[in-house]
Amino acid sequence: MGWFKEVGAAPGDRTRPNAASVRRTADGKTAGAAVVLGTDTVLTCAHVVNDALGRAQFDPRPPGLDELFVEVKGARRTERYPARVAHWIPPRTRAGQTVRDGDLEWLGDLAVLRIDAPPRDVPAPDRRTAMMSGQRLRAWHGSGLGATFADLEVAALDDGIGYLDGKSTGMAVGHGYSGGPLWCDDDGAVVGLVAAHFMPACDVPPSPQDMIRRSWGIPWQRVEAELRDAGVALDDGGAAWQSYDPGDPPFVKLVETIRYALPTASYSFGDTARKLAVECGREPGSAVAPPTVEEFAGFLISHPRAVAALTQILRPTNPAAAGYVLAAGQFFETALLLSPREHQQLHQLLRKVDKPVLGRLPEVVREAAKRVDVRSDGDTPDAQLLNLERLAGDGHSDDGGPRVPALLRVVEYVAVLCPAPQKGGLRLWSDSVAVRLGIPPAAVRERRSDAEDWARMVRARTGRVRVLVQVTRAGRGRHRLRIWCDEGSGPRQVSADSSAAYTASEAARELLRVLESLTSSAADGGRPLVEVLVGREDLNLPVDEWAAQAPGEIIPGMLGAEFPLVVHCPELLHRHERFLPDWRERWKKLDSGETLVVSDPAQDPTQVYYELMGRRDTVRVSVDVPPGPRDKIVQICLAVGIPVVVWDRGRDTPSHAAKHMAGLATRELPDGVRVYRANARGTRAPEFPGRPVLAWADADRTVPRLHLTDPQESA
Repeated sequence: MGWFKEVGAAPGDRTRPNAASVRRTADGKTAGAAVVLGTDTVLTCAHVVNDALGRAQFDPRPPGLDELFVEVKGARRTERYPARVAHWIPPRTRAGQTVRDGDLEWLGDLAVLRIDAPPRDVPAPDRRTAMMSGQRLRAWHGSGLGATFADLEVAALDDGIGYLDGKSTGMAVGHGYSGGPLWCDDDGAVVGLVAAHFMPACDVPPSPQDMIRRSWGIPWQRVEAELRDAGVALDDGGAAWQSYDPGDPPFVKLVETIRYALPTASYSFGDTARKLAVECGREPGSAVAPPTVEEFAGFLISHPRAVAALTQILRPTNPAAAGYVLAAGQFFETALLLSPREHQQLHQLLRKVDKPVLGRLPEVVREAAKRVDVRSDGDTPDAQLLNLERLAGDGHSDDGGPRVPALLRVVEYVAVLCPAPQKGGLRLWSDSVAVRLGIPPAAVRERRSDAEDWARMVRARTGRVRVLVQVTRAGRGRHRLRIWCDEGSGPRQVSADSSAAYTASEAARELLRVLESLTSSAADGGRPLVEVLVGREDLNLPVDEWAAQAPGEIIPGMLGAEFPLVVHCPELLHRHERFLPDWRERWKKLDSGETLVVSDPAQDPTQVYYELMGRRDTVRVSVDVPPGPRDKIVQICLAVGIPVVVWDRGRDTPSHAAKHMAGLATRELPDGVRVYRANARGTRAPEFPGRPVLAWADADRTVPRLHLTDPQESA
């Protein structure tokens, strides 16, 4: 866009782009490269991130809060910073399926990384433009060494893939080049990312017919399309304005607002335009002549944070003008809530927040923003916060004044989960944004009070310490364990070796070792809840009956008799994610919801599904039928989001355990089942003949990611 110029040298003045190096967490070696995207973000391939984290090359699952390291070459020296995935677009086939080893081409495969770097330590992004056939390009290895450049030419563009042919001499694209910028020296711009290279077959003799030095990249036009489809906010360089009808009423209103708030004849118009350019990472087109009003308005539409930046400039000296601009800017979908400075400050504050607290962000969003319709497709904190930025407010305002935005409300709820220094920083940030938006302090204090009330309720409800243990089979009669403790701030892993295989007795001793350390330090004297994470095929695994029987032991140490023990199957819960909102709503009604009893031996399991679809207040199901239909009914219940399911793993029906549990309140079930199990092994065993199983999926508590995969190399 003419007056608001992109930062950077003119075409021909640069010999290589600003790039970053993505490092493996295991050994620090180069996994790939990255393109500088913003003041604290870089863009790379998703398979580079997988390689850096030691995951399978095409693992589609978001990495969550796992950290990796990115090296950035600054003006004086190269620095290494921790980074997290901000936006995740996994590799996919053209049919939308998971990419497999051996596949030659794929779509997606992008990851935006937010790096923990001080302001202005990351160099400015380079100009970007579309890839075209015939362009001469250059790529560098992720190490950044100057001698690693490979000269390429765009041989063809085909449905979102750019085929690149290298010279027969010099470097060839190989492992470690992926994610790096494809630089067109003629245009002085980045035109895409390196994705992969083709290799001749390894199991046949080489042939002169083999392709040599052909690789492929992701054209920048496809990068933009993929990021926009994922909801990533991009400065489109003026495309939105240039395609906008200048006679459209919202645009006309915006132009009139600027003329009224900033008379073009005054010095303040040009001065404000120059300040706005700097705030948004652009270069002013002139130190003397201002832009036209239409170009000024066009920039506000094109840059997603320009409206917020302008109000931040205007509020201290001209609050009325700031209000007019906010009112006019709300008609454009491109405008986001935060200014560039506020956005960067928020993420700097969130970098200091403990991972367990950030892991509870989905829970916080559900509670804090329950009055507005929040998109649930955000798989990273950045994506969730970006969804919130697009929401206007929390749904009510008693005096007709500005509403508190959903994002600010969520930040208040995050703050109450943090220790004092972090809480104070988040609240000061929230106050400053509220002032810029013209929101009365009383409205913010009211939402802050709501957050405090919620935190007290959560502490009372989730104060119980829990131990989570993932149990997987490791051969006949042996199991592998991964163990986490959660004292209320989220799971932290305590098992050092998840590859060791245990017998049932050895596994019980390992669990008791962890449980004893927690029980002895429990302030309220309560016993931790044991949550066993299993796959669907192991829902009847008798972990509650495992006993730490060993020579010299005085007591048996049976897990289910000493501790309330429940099972949880994340695999089934997330199998059909359309039921996740139902699960959360049912959990909220745990104390008042209904119980469904399935006791007809001839019951068609499919009919249970239809019945539950018509009973949205059902929070608990008791399954009392023979083992064949029982297991299918249990899985159906868990898959559609029933948070509490009780059954008897024995073969006798009707079940004494199921009948006994019917007399207990839902929240009393974990302890009630423990007492039943203890009685079933004692002198009252004839009175308690059942083997109860309790599936318990708490929507207010976080479950860690469960699966690890082996690293594979990529281009």
